[in-house]
Amino acid sequence: MKVKKRRLKPTHKMQFRRRRESTTDYKKRLALLKSGKPRLVVRKSLKYIRAQIIGYDKSGDKTVASVVSNELRGLGWKFACDNLPAAYLTGMLIAKKAASKKITEVVLDSGLYTSTKGSRVYAVVKGASDAGLKVPHKADMLPAEDRISGKHIASHNKKFSEMPAEFEKIKQKIMSG
Repeated sequence: MKVKKRRLKPTHKMQFRRRRESTTDYKKRLALLKSGKPRLVVRKSLKYIRAQIIGYDKSGDKTVASVVSNELRGLGWKFACDNLPAAYLTGMLIAKKAASKKITEVVLDSGLYTSTKGSRVYAVVKGASDAGLKVPHKADMLPAEDRISGKHIASHNKKFSEMPAEFEKIKQKIMSG
């Protein structure tokens, strides 16, 4: 008598590695890629803010323009590079680099960050949109003007009292150059 071998089916399907590590939300990524526009990718670290414009290619994503907030030091910024004013200025810088590459419209890719009203991610978006880059967003999610200029920081400590004036100086330097 011949015995039939039964094929065992797996009881558990492994997720993609980047999903298991919670580094990629594939459903959100697919929705962003379907737009056909480049993505404005904003990532935060403890010391810096990184903004990149990334285009899709079948062989892999291509970084078109990139800015890290420590580049503000070369423009004369002498304060921390991880606060709201630095995020806004980083957004302005990425918009200027995008304009030089003939990119006028992008979609925001905030990654796995929770969308929080007035956050540094939205400060980058406001800086980019004020510098001429079209980024779809809700106006009520953007931080207030006094927070963007650093007045909320200057009011707490004397050593930061010149931050709003320094902010305006750097902003004018970015817009003119």
